[in-house]
Amino acid sequence: MPNYLRSNEPGGTYFFTLVTFDRLPLFSNSLCRDILHNTWIDVKSRHPFETIAVCLLPEHIHAIWKLPEGDSDYAMRWKEIKRIFTRQYLQVVGPGGIRNESRQIQGEAAIWQRRYWEHTFFDEDDLNTHIDYIHINPMKHGLVKSVVDWPWSSFHRYVRMGVYPSDWGGEADCALMEMNHGE
Repeated sequence: MPNYLRSNEPGGTYFFTLVTFDRLPLFSNSLCRDILHNTWIDVKSRHPFETIAVCLLPEHIHAIWKLPEGDSDYAMRWKEIKRIFTRQYLQVVGPGGIRNESRQIQGEAAIWQRRYWEHTFFDEDDLNTHIDYIHINPMKHGLVKSVVDWPWSSFHRYVRMGVYPSDWGGEADCALMEMNHGE
């Protein structure tokens, strides 16, 4: 089995992609979005982090977090988010996907892919490119014609802060993001 090495930068800023098991579109369901939102707030209150950017798509999440000084344990936070979400999902919604033999042996629900993508930022240009990528992602996936039309994104906060105009994210921006960051 491959040995995955995670970055360990105390107080670091990280990009993540988490995907549901078999890419089930769990987050098309408002109840699932509510469960995730409440779970996120709960974990954040007990284990602080700053959400720099986030976009919730039907079957995956992109997020950028800034951790507190001296703290690099994003893995524990994601483990808690996945654990609490899964427990509440199973109680409120019902069984997830069909569990394969490995998940049955491990006692795992078929809600999340086991692993997730992590990337550590060391410069502002890289961070800004990933913020753009997160915000344009719903358009890239053909979910909306305009970035502003996707409600489950920090894009709207960035518009209120004056970082983006509300019409940001046209076809040229989408093509640029596609060239800079494959998914």
